[in-house]
Amino acid sequence: MADPRLYILTITCPDTVGIVAAVSGFLTDHDAFITEAAQYGDPFTRRFFMRVVFRAGALMPPRSELEKKFALIAQRFQMIWKVTDASRRARVVIMVSKFGHCLNDLLHRYQTGSLPIDIPAVISNHEDMRRLVEWHGIAYHSLPVNRDNKAEQERRVMEVVEGVQADLVVLARYMQILSPDLCAALAGRAINIHHSFLPSFKGAKPYHQAHERGVKIIGATAHYVTTDLDEGPIIEQSVERVDHTKTPDDLVAIGRDIENVVLARAVHYHVEQRVLLNGRRTVVFR
Repeated sequence: MADPRLYILTITCPDTVGIVAAVSGFLTDHDAFITEAAQYGDPFTRRFFMRVVFRAGALMPPRSELEKKFALIAQRFQMIWKVTDASRRARVVIMVSKFGHCLNDLLHRYQTGSLPIDIPAVISNHEDMRRLVEWHGIAYHSLPVNRDNKAEQERRVMEVVEGVQADLVVLARYMQILSPDLCAALAGRAINIHHSFLPSFKGAKPYHQAHERGVKIIGATAHYVTTDLDEGPIIEQSVERVDHTKTPDDLVAIGRDIENVVLARAVHYHVEQRVLLNGRRTVVFR
Protein backbone atom coordinates (compact mmCIF):
# COMPACT_ATOMS: atom_id res chain seq x y z
CA MET A 1 0.00 0.00 0.00
CA ALA A 2 1.28 3.46 -0.91
CA ASP A 3 2.47 5.65 1.94
CA PRO A 4 -0.02 8.54 2.31
CA ARG A 5 2.74 10.74 3.71
CA LEU A 6 5.16 10.24 0.83
CA TYR A 7 5.77 13.02 -1.68
CA ILE A 8 7.83 13.59 -4.83
CA LEU A 9 9.52 16.91 -5.56
CA THR A 10 10.77 17.53 -9.11
CA ILE A 11 12.89 20.50 -10.11
CA THR A 12 14.26 21.97 -13.33
CA CYS A 13 16.31 25.18 -13.26
CA PRO A 14 19.51 26.84 -14.48
CA ASP A 15 22.53 24.95 -13.15
CA THR A 16 24.38 26.75 -10.39
CA VAL A 17 26.05 26.18 -7.03
CA GLY A 18 24.00 25.44 -3.93
CA ILE A 19 20.79 23.91 -5.29
CA VAL A 20 21.14 20.50 -3.64
CA ALA A 21 22.16 22.04 -0.33
CA ALA A 22 19.22 24.45 -0.40
CA VAL A 23 16.67 21.74 -1.21
CA SER A 24 17.96 19.14 1.25
CA GLY A 25 18.40 21.76 3.96
CA PHE A 26 14.85 23.03 3.47
CA LEU A 27 13.37 19.55 3.72
CA THR A 28 15.44 18.75 6.81
CA ASP A 29 14.41 21.98 8.49
CA HIS A 30 10.74 21.12 7.90
CA ASP A 31 10.91 17.56 9.25
CA ALA A 32 10.84 15.82 5.88
CA PHE A 33 12.88 12.62 5.59
CA ILE A 34 14.48 12.09 2.14
CA THR A 35 14.07 8.46 1.00
CA GLU A 36 15.32 8.81 -2.59
CA ALA A 37 17.19 11.52 -4.47
CA ALA A 38 18.67 11.93 -7.94
CA GLN A 39 20.08 14.94 -9.75
CA TYR A 40 21.77 15.78 -13.02
CA GLY A 41 23.43 18.88 -14.41
CA ASP A 42 23.48 18.99 -18.20
CA PRO A 43 26.80 20.53 -19.34
CA PHE A 44 25.36 21.37 -22.76
CA THR A 45 22.08 23.09 -21.84
CA ARG A 46 23.40 24.22 -18.44
CA ARG A 47 20.15 23.06 -16.88
CA PHE A 48 19.84 21.25 -13.56
CA PHE A 49 17.35 18.44 -12.89
CA MET A 50 16.39 16.92 -9.57
CA ARG A 51 13.90 14.39 -8.21
CA VAL A 52 13.48 13.93 -4.48
CA VAL A 53 11.16 11.51 -2.69
CA PHE A 54 10.49 12.45 0.93
CA ARG A 55 8.35 11.25 3.81
CA ALA A 56 6.56 13.71 6.03
CA GLY A 57 7.63 13.68 9.65
CA ALA A 58 5.31 14.42 12.55
CA LEU A 59 6.29 18.10 12.56
CA MET A 60 6.18 18.74 8.81
CA PRO A 61 3.63 21.44 7.94
CA PRO A 62 0.69 20.69 5.63
CA ARG A 63 1.64 20.33 1.97
CA SER A 64 0.09 23.67 0.96
CA GLU A 65 2.13 25.50 3.60
CA LEU A 66 5.29 23.59 2.69
CA GLU A 67 4.86 24.56 -0.97
CA LYS A 68 4.30 28.18 -0.06
CA LYS A 69 7.55 28.25 1.89
CA PHE A 70 9.48 26.36 -0.78
CA ALA A 71 8.35 28.91 -3.39
CA LEU A 72 10.90 31.34 -1.94
CA ILE A 73 13.74 28.93 -2.71
CA ALA A 74 12.25 28.16 -6.11
CA GLN A 75 12.17 31.86 -6.96
CA ARG A 76 15.79 32.26 -5.90
CA PHE A 77 16.97 29.51 -8.27
CA GLN A 78 14.40 30.17 -11.06
CA MET A 79 12.93 26.70 -10.64
CA ILE A 80 10.19 24.97 -12.54
CA TRP A 81 8.96 22.64 -9.82
CA LYS A 82 6.09 20.67 -8.38
CA VAL A 83 5.28 18.49 -5.40
CA THR A 84 3.28 15.33 -6.12
CA ASP A 85 1.46 13.10 -3.66
CA ALA A 86 3.12 9.71 -4.23
CA SER A 87 0.09 7.84 -2.90
CA ARG A 88 -2.21 9.20 -5.60
CA ARG A 89 -2.50 6.90 -8.61
CA ALA A 90 -2.32 8.65 -11.97
CA ARG A 91 -5.46 8.51 -14.10
CA VAL A 92 -4.59 7.26 -17.58
CA VAL A 93 -6.72 7.24 -20.73
CA ILE A 94 -5.55 4.77 -23.37
CA MET A 95 -6.14 5.31 -27.09
CA VAL A 96 -5.95 2.34 -29.45
CA SER A 97 -6.93 1.29 -32.97
CA LYS A 98 -6.88 -2.34 -34.15
CA PHE A 99 -3.57 -3.63 -32.74
CA GLY A 100 -4.29 -4.65 -29.15
CA HIS A 101 -0.97 -6.00 -27.84
CA CYS A 102 0.12 -2.82 -26.02
CA LEU A 103 -3.38 -2.23 -24.68
CA ASN A 104 -3.61 -5.80 -23.40
CA ASP A 105 -0.20 -5.53 -21.74
CA LEU A 106 -1.09 -2.26 -19.99
CA LEU A 107 -4.42 -3.68 -18.81
CA HIS A 108 -2.67 -6.75 -17.40
CA ARG A 109 -0.11 -4.65 -15.55
CA TYR A 110 -2.90 -2.41 -14.24
CA GLN A 111 -4.98 -5.34 -13.01
CA THR A 112 -2.04 -7.06 -11.31
CA GLY A 113 -0.92 -3.83 -9.64
CA SER A 114 2.52 -3.78 -11.27
CA LEU A 115 1.68 -0.46 -12.92
CA PRO A 116 0.47 2.11 -10.35
CA ILE A 117 -2.28 3.71 -12.42
CA ASP A 118 -6.04 3.87 -12.78
CA ILE A 119 -7.58 3.50 -16.24
CA PRO A 120 -11.00 5.19 -16.26
CA ALA A 121 -11.47 5.02 -20.04
CA VAL A 122 -10.22 3.64 -23.34
CA ILE A 123 -10.82 5.50 -26.59
CA SER A 124 -10.72 3.87 -30.00
CA ASN A 125 -11.57 4.71 -33.57
CA HIS A 126 -12.69 1.08 -34.03
CA GLU A 127 -14.87 -1.44 -32.17
CA ASP A 128 -12.29 -4.24 -32.15
CA MET A 129 -11.09 -3.83 -28.55
CA ARG A 130 -14.46 -3.27 -26.86
CA ARG A 131 -14.89 -6.80 -25.49
CA LEU A 132 -11.39 -6.86 -23.98
CA VAL A 133 -11.75 -3.44 -22.36
CA GLU A 134 -15.24 -3.97 -20.98
CA TRP A 135 -14.19 -7.37 -19.59
CA HIS A 136 -11.80 -5.36 -17.41
CA GLY A 137 -14.70 -3.17 -16.28
CA ILE A 138 -13.42 -0.07 -18.07
CA ALA A 139 -15.52 2.36 -20.12
CA TYR A 140 -14.96 2.00 -23.87
CA HIS A 141 -15.51 5.01 -26.09
CA SER A 142 -15.77 4.19 -29.78
CA LEU A 143 -15.10 7.38 -31.71
CA PRO A 144 -14.68 6.65 -35.44
CA VAL A 145 -12.69 9.23 -37.35
CA ASN A 146 -12.41 10.19 -41.00
CA ARG A 147 -11.27 13.15 -43.02
CA ASP A 148 -14.60 14.94 -42.63
CA ASN A 149 -15.21 14.52 -38.89
CA LYS A 150 -11.68 14.73 -37.44
CA ALA A 151 -12.21 18.04 -35.62
CA GLU A 152 -15.46 16.83 -34.05
CA GLN A 153 -13.96 13.46 -33.14
CA GLU A 154 -11.01 15.11 -31.41
CA ARG A 155 -13.36 17.43 -29.56
CA ARG A 156 -15.11 14.34 -28.19
CA VAL A 157 -11.74 12.81 -27.32
CA MET A 158 -10.95 15.83 -25.17
CA GLU A 159 -14.39 15.64 -23.57
CA VAL A 160 -13.56 12.11 -22.41
CA VAL A 161 -10.04 13.07 -21.26
CA GLU A 162 -11.29 16.07 -19.31
CA GLY A 163 -14.40 14.28 -18.06
CA VAL A 164 -12.38 11.58 -16.30
CA GLN A 165 -9.73 14.10 -15.20
CA ALA A 166 -6.94 12.19 -16.91
CA ASP A 167 -3.36 12.92 -15.96
CA LEU A 168 -1.93 11.08 -18.96
CA VAL A 169 -3.04 9.90 -22.40
CA VAL A 170 -1.29 6.86 -23.85
CA LEU A 171 -1.38 6.17 -27.57
CA ALA A 172 -1.08 2.38 -27.50
CA ARG A 173 -0.82 1.89 -31.26
CA TYR A 174 -3.48 4.49 -32.01
CA MET A 175 -2.97 4.70 -35.75
CA GLN A 176 -4.10 8.28 -36.29
CA ILE A 177 -2.10 11.49 -36.52
CA LEU A 178 -3.28 13.97 -33.90
CA SER A 179 -4.05 17.49 -35.03
CA PRO A 180 -1.82 20.37 -33.87
CA ASP A 181 -4.66 21.56 -31.62
CA LEU A 182 -4.98 18.20 -29.86
CA CYS A 183 -1.20 17.89 -29.57
CA ALA A 184 -1.10 21.31 -27.92
CA ALA A 185 -3.93 20.41 -25.53
CA LEU A 186 -2.09 17.25 -24.46
CA ALA A 187 1.44 18.70 -24.42
CA GLY A 188 3.63 16.94 -21.89
CA ARG A 189 0.94 14.43 -20.96
CA ALA A 190 0.58 12.20 -24.01
CA ILE A 191 2.91 9.28 -24.74
CA ASN A 192 3.11 7.42 -28.03
CA ILE A 193 4.71 4.07 -28.82
CA HIS A 194 6.43 3.96 -32.19
CA HIS A 195 7.22 0.56 -33.66
CA SER A 196 10.75 1.50 -34.64
CA PHE A 197 14.00 2.61 -33.06
CA LEU A 198 13.68 6.32 -33.80
CA PRO A 199 14.94 8.39 -35.50
CA SER A 200 15.35 5.60 -38.08
CA PHE A 201 12.54 4.18 -40.20
CA LYS A 202 9.80 6.71 -39.55
CA GLY A 203 6.31 6.56 -41.00
CA ALA A 204 4.42 3.54 -42.31
CA LYS A 205 5.64 -0.08 -42.15
CA PRO A 206 8.96 0.54 -40.38
CA TYR A 207 9.60 -3.20 -39.95
CA HIS A 208 9.31 -3.68 -43.69
CA GLN A 209 11.71 -0.77 -44.20
CA ALA A 210 14.09 -2.39 -41.72
CA HIS A 211 13.83 -5.74 -43.49
CA GLU A 212 14.62 -4.16 -46.84
CA ARG A 213 17.75 -2.59 -45.31
CA GLY A 214 18.82 -5.90 -43.76
CA VAL A 215 19.13 -4.54 -40.24
CA LYS A 216 20.53 -6.68 -37.45
CA ILE A 217 18.77 -4.84 -34.65
CA ILE A 218 15.14 -3.73 -34.41
CA GLY A 219 13.51 -1.75 -31.65
CA ALA A 220 10.70 0.42 -30.36
CA THR A 221 10.51 3.96 -29.02
CA ALA A 222 8.19 5.62 -26.51
CA HIS A 223 8.09 9.40 -26.80
CA TYR A 224 5.98 12.40 -25.92
CA VAL A 225 3.51 13.51 -28.57
CA THR A 226 4.26 16.77 -30.35
CA THR A 227 3.05 18.44 -33.52
CA ASP A 228 6.11 17.04 -35.33
CA LEU A 229 5.27 13.43 -36.22
CA ASP A 230 7.48 10.95 -34.33
CA GLU A 231 9.81 13.77 -33.28
CA GLY A 232 8.75 14.18 -29.63
CA PRO A 233 11.19 13.87 -26.72
CA ILE A 234 12.16 10.21 -26.30
CA ILE A 235 11.41 8.57 -22.94
CA GLU A 236 12.44 4.95 -23.46
CA GLN A 237 13.79 2.63 -26.16
CA SER A 238 14.81 -1.00 -26.46
CA VAL A 239 16.17 -3.33 -29.14
CA GLU A 240 16.38 -6.99 -30.11
CA ARG A 241 18.94 -8.66 -32.37
CA VAL A 242 17.67 -10.31 -35.57
CA ASP A 243 19.35 -11.96 -38.55
CA HIS A 244 18.93 -12.72 -42.23
CA THR A 245 16.49 -15.58 -41.58
CA LYS A 246 13.78 -13.30 -40.18
CA THR A 247 10.87 -12.34 -42.41
CA PRO A 248 8.97 -9.03 -42.08
CA ASP A 249 6.27 -10.93 -40.16
CA ASP A 250 8.91 -12.28 -37.78
CA LEU A 251 10.13 -8.74 -37.17
CA VAL A 252 6.58 -7.58 -36.48
CA ALA A 253 6.08 -10.36 -33.90
CA ILE A 254 9.38 -9.65 -32.18
CA GLY A 255 8.70 -5.93 -32.32
CA ARG A 256 5.35 -6.26 -30.59
CA ASP A 257 7.01 -7.76 -27.52
CA ILE A 258 9.51 -4.90 -27.45
CA GLU A 259 6.73 -2.33 -27.82
CA ASN A 260 4.91 -3.75 -24.79
CA VAL A 261 7.95 -3.45 -22.54
CA VAL A 262 9.04 -0.03 -23.78
CA LEU A 263 5.60 1.54 -23.46
CA ALA A 264 5.01 0.10 -19.98
CA ARG A 265 8.37 1.45 -18.81
CA ALA A 266 7.66 4.89 -20.24
CA VAL A 267 4.27 5.07 -18.55
CA HIS A 268 5.80 3.89 -15.28
CA TYR A 269 8.56 6.49 -15.44
CA HIS A 270 6.09 9.25 -16.24
CA VAL A 271 3.56 8.52 -13.49
CA GLU A 272 6.35 8.26 -10.92
CA GLN A 273 7.58 11.71 -11.96
CA ARG A 274 10.88 10.30 -13.23
CA VAL A 275 10.84 12.12 -16.58
CA LEU A 276 11.89 15.76 -16.89
CA LEU A 277 11.96 17.62 -20.19
CA ASN A 278 15.29 18.98 -21.37
CA GLY A 279 14.45 20.83 -24.57
CA ARG A 280 13.92 18.21 -27.27
CA ARG A 281 15.37 15.55 -24.97
CA THR A 282 14.46 14.07 -21.60
CA VAL A 283 16.18 13.34 -18.32
CA VAL A 284 14.89 10.04 -16.96
CA PHE A 285 15.73 9.13 -13.36
CA ARG A 286 15.26 5.35 -13.49
